[in-house]
Amino acid sequence: MEQGESLGNRATYNVEREGSVKIDVGDGGKAPAKKKRKAKKDRAEEMKDLKRELEMDEHRIDLSELCDRLGTDATQGLSSTTADEYLRRDGYNELTPPKTTPEWIKFCKQLFGGFATLLWIGSVLCFFAYGMQTVTDDFPQKDNIYLGAVLAGVVLITGIFSYYQEAKSSAIMESFKSMVPTVATVIRGGSKKSIPARELVLGDVVEVKGGDRIPADLRLTAVAGLKVDNSSLTGESEPQSRSVECTSQEPLETKNLAFFRRTQSKELRRGS
Repeated sequence: MEQGESLGNRATYNVEREGSVKIDVGDGGKAPAKKKRKAKKDRAEEMKDLKRELEMDEHRIDLSELCDRLGTDATQGLSSTTADEYLRRDGYNELTPPKTTPEWIKFCKQLFGGFATLLWIGSVLCFFAYGMQTVTDDFPQKDNIYLGAVLAGVVLITGIFSYYQEAKSSAIMESFKSMVPTVATVIRGGSKKSIPARELVLGDVVEVKGGDRIPADLRLTAVAGLKVDNSSLTGESEPQSRSVECTSQEPLETKNLAFFRRTQSKELRRGS
């Protein structure tokens, strides 16, 4: 089983400060051309990196060689001891969650973002005006301090309510993830058992039936009328049939790999 990583745009910025500033003028328009060539070169290097990350031979090599590499058996699967060892070594079969925004930052955005900033400025100006009146007048009017307090109160109440609504929506979305737990059927030590999909490890023999969710990237070893939806990977709108033969050198094009998608037909078994 190959655990994939999401592929995205990558850029590295290296800033060197040498204590001086040089300004180059009058280059006759050569600077934009140089920037374009550099950008083109960067894109080419980036594409090479992406292709390098997709280089794999698990779909091309013989099944016995793959089993030897992963320390598994295509029919008996891994032993429970070996699976536990792999789980401790590699971690859970799940994508690394994206970085989340701290709650205090979300709260501050609700208090000071957008139109709330103008209300805060108005409130501060009102308090400032009242302070000036206390210096110049013996009996200053309290209209400004009342207005400033009202503006500050409106911003606070609105911000707290908006933050509460956003937190409630986020909690509902998180609850959806645990409503239907993902379970995988594996063969370990010759016995079939159901385990959480996040506990799958390299070398597990996984069995999937029609309509089940493929719990990980799989090398197929036995197929019966299997079709998978690869539209988000290859752009093909129709479900694609799968087989145990390697039909392409490209991992995304070959038919003996099944990625994290829903199956359309009978069953498959995989050991990798």
